[in-house]
Amino acid sequence: MGEGIASFLPFILMFAVIYFFMIAPQMRKQKQEKKFAAELKKGDKIITKSGLHGKIVELNDKDSSCVIETLAGKIKFERSAISMELSKSLNAPAKTK
Repeated sequence: MGEGIASFLPFILMFAVIYFFMIAPQMRKQKQEKKFAAELKKGDKIITKSGLHGKIVELNDKDSSCVIETLAGKIKFERSAISMELSKSLNAPAKTK
């Protein structure tokens, strides 16, 4: 009986390693992205994942979208397509050499 469990030990260890190094960090990152999208507000200067810079002018909770004002006009995006908020990163002190 002890040999049967011992033969599965390498598979159990591989699953544990995969979980702690791949699955768990990805789940944490997804939680952070959801929280970030939920905390967006009007007037935030943002960058989308495709590199588009703009300012949020409208948020729609019904379909989880937002309208972004750019130099080219207003464009509707999904909140999940927003990569980062410039408003917070601009307030950080600049690094000098």
